[in-house]
Amino acid sequence: MDRRLLAPGDEAPDFTLKDADGNDVSLSRFKGQRVIVYFYPAAMTPGCTKEACDFTASMPDLGKAGTAVLGISPDQPAKLAKFREKEDITFPLLSDPDKSVLTAYGAYGEKMNYGKKTMGVIRSTFVVGADGKVEKAYYNVKATGHVERLRKDLEI
Repeated sequence: MDRRLLAPGDEAPDFTLKDADGNDVSLSRFKGQRVIVYFYPAAMTPGCTKEACDFTASMPDLGKAGTAVLGISPDQPAKLAKFREKEDITFPLLSDPDKSVLTAYGAYGEKMNYGKKTMGVIRSTFVVGADGKVEKAYYNVKATGHVERLRKDLEI
């Protein structure tokens, strides 16, 4: 299965997913605002926890810069709610159990895991501009240090 990768200038695929409380959240709701959309494999795993906590720690600065954050994984809303409560995550965590949004962003596909090819979530981050277009696309990011790199790239 070939993954379609997004690049700067592409229209960001719109989506509506359930958040940790079961409410619908749509990307189009953020039109006119910059949004960081990041995809992670699983709530409550070490790397994903580190990344989510780094985003939470950066929220005051990101908020001042008018930038929202949405975290997306295949986890069910109930697991996302536990993750949010346990780690005090302050931005919406969205559930994509059928992986349709992950696939639309090229964040699901074949990857190497401990030397084996597997199908799974490819840790990826997208900066969507106020106009709904992709400003930056990062694939195969490392959880540690990624938020800091992103802040530097966005000058936040």
